[in-house]
Amino acid sequence: MPPVTRLGILTGGGDAPGLNAVIRAVVKSAFNSGIECLGIEDSFDGLLEPGRSRVLGPREVTGILRLGGTILGTINRGNPYDLPISTSDGIKPYSERVIEMFHEMGLHALVVIGGDGTLAIAHQFFQAGIPLVGVPKTIDNDIVGTTNCFGFDTAVDFATDAIDRLHTTAEAHHRVMVVEVMGRYAGWIALYAGVAGGADAILIPEIPFDLAIVAERLRERDRLGAKFSIVVVAEGAFPRGGTPSLLDRERHDRVERLGGIGALVCEGLARETGKETRSVVLGHLQRGGTPTSFDRLLATRFGGKAVELVRCGAFGTMVAFAPPDIIARPLKDVVGKTKNVPRDFDLLQTAKSMGVTFGD
Repeated sequence: MPPVTRLGILTGGGDAPGLNAVIRAVVKSAFNSGIECLGIEDSFDGLLEPGRSRVLGPREVTGILRLGGTILGTINRGNPYDLPISTSDGIKPYSERVIEMFHEMGLHALVVIGGDGTLAIAHQFFQAGIPLVGVPKTIDNDIVGTTNCFGFDTAVDFATDAIDRLHTTAEAHHRVMVVEVMGRYAGWIALYAGVAGGADAILIPEIPFDLAIVAERLRERDRLGAKFSIVVVAEGAFPRGGTPSLLDRERHDRVERLGGIGALVCEGLARETGKETRSVVLGHLQRGGTPTSFDRLLATRFGGKAVELVRCGAFGTMVAFAPPDIIARPLKDVVGKTKNVPRDFDLLQTAKSMGVTFGD
């Protein structure tokens, strides 16, 4: 395979603090290796027609390290392999047009930054002959093969701060405060922020909960003299024998939109305990803002490693954090899987030993 001299970079899926730090590291590392970088706008949509990309050099990425979001945009219409597109040659799969544009733009490889959905699409393109390297991104921290994804630490930091603030009003008014955080299929944010914020109950998708058990824990706190409680709920948590709470379906990508479990838990606890209960949904506030120093460093290391893998021709891989190192994982071993919180995870067990209930 000829050496890579023109590299495309794109971001897909939900935004996460640290995306710009990855872009910056890829661009600077590539530049210093004699590789030109082309920033592709709005994920794979930027490979549908000319004019949706731009050359990125050190000058273009100056000052973006500390910024949230992504300078390339991350909106796309869905999986290119599921959607048709109308072209001058007639109707063809969106994926075929992406491959055509990759070659028409003179690209030799791609760095694809995204979560499980984006990486699954990237793997399909790799199998179709596109040389690429993946960079894992999700605040949910649920991608297998990597100990941490950038954005997770920032989300946990924000959620912990929110829980700290809610402690004061909960204690002042003798209330139960229910805090709903992100986490569709994995409860990493809820677990970490809940423990760091001193929550009394933590409800996560991996452990279907019994609301009666949670209510009894809160009544026990009352009997011991603590007149308030904090309950942290992942958006994908659900009661034993039940299903996750849905708001609606996002038709553009056919993804179920979870939400409302915090309000349901709030209503149930008010009924079970007789205490004044309020719920707060942190929602997309967890995605925004300045990345923490940990996420900036992790994202920078990911970007640098991605360029190293491109230079070595190690395509079809994903960079991963295996403390203390950044390594490569085959995409085929990563896609289609979810990294859940294990029942025997040490932090979960420590929380239980301290009296935190998970409703099980």
